[in-house]
Amino acid sequence: MSQLIALDAFSRQPVEIRFDKTIGLVDPLIAPPPGDLPLVAPGWIDLQVNGFAGADYCTPHCPLEAIDRSLRVQFSTGVTRLLPTVITGGPDEILGSMRNLADAKEQLAHGHVMEGFHVEGPHISPEDGPRGAHPARWVRPPDLDEFQRWQEAARGYIRMVTVSPEWPQAPRYIEALVRKGVVVSIGHTKATADEIQDAVRAGATKSTHLGNGAHNILPRHPNYIWDQLSNDQLAAGFIVDGFHLPASFLKAAIRAKGLERSILVTDAVAPAECQPGFYRLGEVDVELKPEGRVVMRGGERLAGSALRMDVAIGNTIRMADVSLADALTMASRNPARVARIANRQRGLEAGEKADLVVFRYRETESRVEVLETYAGGELVYDRDAGSL
Repeated sequence: MSQLIALDAFSRQPVEIRFDKTIGLVDPLIAPPPGDLPLVAPGWIDLQVNGFAGADYCTPHCPLEAIDRSLRVQFSTGVTRLLPTVITGGPDEILGSMRNLADAKEQLAHGHVMEGFHVEGPHISPEDGPRGAHPARWVRPPDLDEFQRWQEAARGYIRMVTVSPEWPQAPRYIEALVRKGVVVSIGHTKATADEIQDAVRAGATKSTHLGNGAHNILPRHPNYIWDQLSNDQLAAGFIVDGFHLPASFLKAAIRAKGLERSILVTDAVAPAECQPGFYRLGEVDVELKPEGRVVMRGGERLAGSALRMDVAIGNTIRMADVSLADALTMASRNPARVARIANRQRGLEAGEKADLVVFRYRETESRVEVLETYAGGELVYDRDAGSL
């Protein structure tokens, strides 16, 4: 059984943690060892990551070696569980991507950290603005038979689907997916208040990257952002990279949703942790700018992000004026609860999966520095040794 001694990032009390695949003991220490102890927290969970470190999860042709490397790089950011996310595409492309990700989950040494898959589209708004960077030609209405084909190709690993409630078929589609144990998230939508409420009644429980995937100009009220913000049955994901959301909206949105319904996501794409330049994501050409924005090539429309989760935590503390403990909750226990990830919802407690991040926090800079990452009890990142 492994052991580590650190400060609980929530209580700031020194603790000894003993673990193998799961946490066996969390014991407060009366007399901690001398020295400057690092912090420890439950590993971070990303419910929306389209690619990383050069790997594009949205293409059937992404080599498993590239997916493996992307997981190892994400360990260096403190992420220990994720939902690889496939966006709108042609029927064959989505099916092929599902098969490829299922192969990766089952064959890679660290494939188990891919807790499930997230399909973001193609059942979204076809309208410019809400559609975002998704290719217009592949947007289509909800189709339960198509979902069944996805799930068969994914070998049952689809955990979350993003859909726009504006489609007449949406309520029945949402009800059917929820009965199958799939989490349904509202996103890329121009839905009315009634349509959003119908989606919630049907079982939708989350908003996908709220505040983005929207028109540039909206009525003061009502509008689909306010309608989702005010609904206490919807949790909300936020992309806190400094480009997708201004601090004023982020602060107000977290206050509206409440800490317990706020989730940090990266919405990262393949250029994340790569050099600035031009890239192709599926059939979409994008550019990673030197300042870290990912935009459609030749324009300024955002196309995912290059965000790291450790950076997202620091950004959230600074931009939303929340505590470190609150930001960590948004990156760990909240996504675990919303995505129904077993044995990850209680924090640093015996019986939970031994997904742990050891880190230092530079308070004056709101900066998180990951030192070690454990996934299922295995040391998968050591800053001194690099990814293992």
